[in-house]
Amino acid sequence: MFHGSGLFAVLLMVLEWTRPGLSSPLRPICDLRVLDHFIKEAWDAEAAMRACKDACSIATNFTVPLTRVDFDVWEAMNIEEKAQEVQSGLHVLNEAIGSLQASNQTDVLQSHVDASISNIASIRQVLRSVSIPEYVPPASGGEDEETQKVSSISELFQVHSNFLRGKVRHLLASAPVCKQGVS
Repeated sequence: MFHGSGLFAVLLMVLEWTRPGLSSPLRPICDLRVLDHFIKEAWDAEAAMRACKDACSIATNFTVPLTRVDFDVWEAMNIEEKAQEVQSGLHVLNEAIGSLQASNQTDVLQSHVDASISNIASIRQVLRSVSIPEYVPPASGGEDEETQKVSSISELFQVHSNFLRGKVRHLLASAPVCKQGVS
């Protein structure tokens, strides 16, 4: 149920790429319904983890990106700054969710973890299709000030869904190629 669904955006891109006469391998994917698919899956994972409680608990803290968006600050940022913040956040989420892969959890948790990692990779492909720069680690090895700690798997998946609904959605909606009416 969850394993193939994260490939939705990648499948769209491959189908567009293989279309005869298309000169660019990645056609911009500006339709927010593609992102809505990933948001729904993240929300489903969050709901499943809230319901799972004890069977899906782990005694560790997870570093996650901040999800709040100060719209005045966000609008003042250029696209490269927004892209770095979102790509950095996706990287942090991928690391946190990926840390659960070796934790010998329930099948339900494992399927949500696998689907979430696949979805993050697909979201990165969507962002790449609209010319959003990829993640570049900061030169200083210090901890990012745009992160926080959470102490449960349900909180981790809540941050995941909120991050997609907030910063990722705003970045995709503000991508220059998407503002030109390309969909």
